[in-house]
Amino acid sequence: NETKPEVYTVPEVGKLLGINRNLAYEMARQGQIPTIKLGRRLVCPKAAVDRWLTGLETWMAENMN
Repeated sequence: NETKPEVYTVPEVGKLLGINRNLAYEMARQGQIPTIKLGRRLVCPKAAVDRWLTGLETWMAENMN
């Protein structure tokens, strides 16, 4: 019974956003993408990213008319 990791890598979040790896890491460094450090790894908790993306979609729907 394999369990899926509960985190995305920064490049995976970049793919979700349609941006390149370098920009994704820059956004993570600036705190624009939710991240945590696990040892030396910088990862993005899936629940936090999903909430963040939902909020981003809502904001865009309300403000980009």
